Amino acid sequence: MDALFPFLTPTYLILALSIAFCAGFVKGVVGFAQPLVMISGLTLFLSPELALAGLILPTLIGNIFQAMGQGARAAWTSIVQFRYFLISGGITLVIAAQMVRIVPEPVLQFAIGVPALAYAALQLGGIQFHLTRRRAGVETAVGALAGVMGGFAGVWGPPTVMYLTALSTPKHDQMRVQGVIYGMGSVALLGAHIGSGVLRTETAPFSALLILPALLGMWVGGKVINRIDQAMFKRATLIVLLIAGANLIRRALF
Repeated sequence: MDALFPFLTPTYLILALSIAFCAGFVKGVVGFAQPLVMISGLTLFLSPELALAGLILPTLIGNIFQAMGQGARAAWTSIVQFRYFLISGGITLVIAAQMVRIVPEPVLQFAIGVPALAYAALQLGGIQFHLTRRRAGVETAVGALAGVMGGFAGVWGPPTVMYLTALSTPKHDQMRVQGVIYGMGSVALLGAHIGSGVLRTETAPFSALLILPALLGMWVGGKVINRIDQAMFKRATLIVLLIAGANLIRRALF
């Protein structure tokens, strides 16, 4: 074990597996935040680069399962509907991933955390924001923002959830759309960080090890989502978004 994961003690290995399970559970309930939970938890005892490498494969596999949950045809429909988001996000993700060791990550974390926190707080406080229909310009801009954040930190949930919530997307549709968006982003993230050197021979086995606990957590979380209604789902989503925004600000400042 020491030869395979020289950067992990047995205690840290157990912690990493537990964090992957918790991240999968949260994703199973609200459809996002798996990378955010993993990067936040793993960086408590690993370097940011190792934590980023660790979340890449569990995130990819989890998003594929989520996107295909209602079948290939439904997933393809979501790809066509949100093509502007996916294209712009994919382009900016690849570009940002190549600059992950150059641009200060706290700057991006703070820039994303503040609006995510404010949006969720206002929504939970009763101030609603709605988009009556999808607009190509808005969707392209949000996709680009999510891609930049994904390329730097492997986290693209907050901008995506803000957009889908503003559209009042139904619960199961939102879960599928998030899976498609994050799944396409995960493929781009995988390729980008093979190129950047973050995911390599030394780190890929660690990332693969976290797949199973993450999927188990998603399965347990999926049992929970089937028991909650649309209003509770939206509230749970906003609470996770609020926590995610606050955590991004914390990481940026401290």
